[in-house]
Amino acid sequence: MKLTLILTLLAGLVTTGLFSPPALAQNKGDEVLLEMHRAYGKNDAKRLSALLPQMRGHVLEPLAAYWDMRVRLDTASDTEIRHFLNTYAGSYYEDRLRNDWLQQLGKRRNWATFTAEYPRYRMRDDREVRCYALATEAMNTKADVAEEAKRIWYSLREADDGCTYVAEHLHSGRQINALDIWRKARIAMDANRPRTAQAAVDIEAPRASEQVNKIHADPSGYLAKRILAITRNQKELAVLALIRLAASQPEQAALLLEQQWGRQLSAEERNWTWAVIGKQAAQKLQDNASSYFAKVQKDSDLNDDLLIWKVRAALRQGQWQQVLSATQAMSAATRSDPAWIYWRARALLALEPTESQRHEAQTLLTQIASVRGFYEQLALEELGQTIGTPERPSPLTPSEKTAALTHPGLQRALYAIALGLRAEGNREWNYSTNLHTPGGMNDRELLAAADLACQRQVWDRCINTSERTKEVFDHEQRFPMPLRELVVRRAGDIRLDPAYVYGLIRQESRFIMDARSHVGASGLMQVMPATAKWTAQKIGLAGFTPQQINERETNVTIGTAYLKLVLDDFEGSMPMATAAYNAGPSRPRNWRKGPVLEAAIWAENIPFSETRDYVKKVLANTTNYAAILTRQPQSLKARLGQIGPRNNMASVNNDLP
Repeated sequence: MKLTLILTLLAGLVTTGLFSPPALAQNKGDEVLLEMHRAYGKNDAKRLSALLPQMRGHVLEPLAAYWDMRVRLDTASDTEIRHFLNTYAGSYYEDRLRNDWLQQLGKRRNWATFTAEYPRYRMRDDREVRCYALATEAMNTKADVAEEAKRIWYSLREADDGCTYVAEHLHSGRQINALDIWRKARIAMDANRPRTAQAAVDIEAPRASEQVNKIHADPSGYLAKRILAITRNQKELAVLALIRLAASQPEQAALLLEQQWGRQLSAEERNWTWAVIGKQAAQKLQDNASSYFAKVQKDSDLNDDLLIWKVRAALRQGQWQQVLSATQAMSAATRSDPAWIYWRARALLALEPTESQRHEAQTLLTQIASVRGFYEQLALEELGQTIGTPERPSPLTPSEKTAALTHPGLQRALYAIALGLRAEGNREWNYSTNLHTPGGMNDRELLAAADLACQRQVWDRCINTSERTKEVFDHEQRFPMPLRELVVRRAGDIRLDPAYVYGLIRQESRFIMDARSHVGASGLMQVMPATAKWTAQKIGLAGFTPQQINERETNVTIGTAYLKLVLDDFEGSMPMATAAYNAGPSRPRNWRKGPVLEAAIWAENIPFSETRDYVKKVLANTTNYAAILTRQPQSLKARLGQIGPRNNMASVNNDLP
């Protein structure tokens, strides 16, 4: 049976072009599948059922059958669902449908069937399903699941049924208390999610929950009408109002807390509110942010998000003692992030360390030092080392390559991607490498899977899979260079570092030639249509039309030209130019105002999480690509430099989009 399946898959791969030119990638089964994909998008159950018989024996039959079953899941019998699960046992689509079924069973409160099916669920990556499972554990075994339930619940930006249900259940059983509930409401209000805040308040104080929308709409008006807060609920509603006010007017919130509300709130409520005010000021890059955080008398009253912003505000002001205290108060999981390991080590070294503190700092830096990422590279340099290309792992054996080549899940994923069903293919690929077995594939299996994706030029799966290895590091697999002649030539023509271009493309599109973002950016370098048109005119690219932006040569020509113009406008600063490429040039022009900072501190304080992450990754990528291209030791710190206000003599390109 297994041999037959493998032979069928391989035959299908030949047909679809994974072993032959893409032009051969169409056959009747593929056409039916694409028609089913369109029907699934329309939720057309009748059309799906009519087409499904034509997919029997096709490599992607499990996907087609999943679409057919998924649109009927609400009305399908348990017998029919289990027949599907048995037919496609061991596949991604078995587990995908079980995930969907478990969600449905949880919403129906069918705990007997849920409890029976959950142990067979392999992915375990759906937070709502996990919340339902925690509820059943609490009901069936009286297990103490409160900490995990709170962690998941707090992490969700929007309220869902599963995590709200487990919170209600644990609250009624007194496993989580009023403070736990109100903290969820505070987090939601800070995130501008009033419905989520209201759902939380409704658990603890149903009569007070109707006030949440009023607070969100007009926090100043709410506070102005109230002088005293006597009960716990009244105090917590005042905290929510101060949190909401801080989002737009941190100074006004601070004034009200200082003059009126501080003496009425508990110490914990004051500490949390001062920290939120500090966070909002820090996100606006205000110099007084750290002074608000300084009013927090007990860091352990804060959650990790507030502590992270306390560190960022302290870094801008060079307040290393606050960096130490805040990193110490973080949860173990957050404290183990390379960013906070690095800054804790730097704080220890900045404060006239004792011998034991110096030893602790060295230990922390050694713990993360590698070429893997931004802070790992900075740790290497802090230890006096340079960034190079690690020794490649031993070559893959024929049997390791064959195991990846004949892996049904990987082959189905590649088949789907070849047909243009990239989202479906990516999900099955990730399941096969990460989730099918606990802990995912081992390092050698990951290298083999990544190698297969590289050979098929599915660069995003190649990179993402190779990045998951723990003990081995294949530098050239993680940092591939498609279109090398084009990128190096074009970068050389305009005196732009090709390593920088590659570092940016790797982050922008993962070398997906036809990539499109949710905001309309296109191609390898993810250029916006208006930016492409402006740049084409600026460089004299005659006859440019928007349709050309996905052509490789045109995309690289326009993308590199725009990147060079941005880099020149920011006086050669890669961190600021990278931020401008992601968020537009006006924002980093504002973000550079204030004190002169190490660029690493400046980057860590970028208010937008997407841009902050983007800048760090592009620059770490660039340093790795430079090591590969030059075969010479590299320095991330040299690329970072310092950032401060613009030189008054430097001109600004105000036309730059």
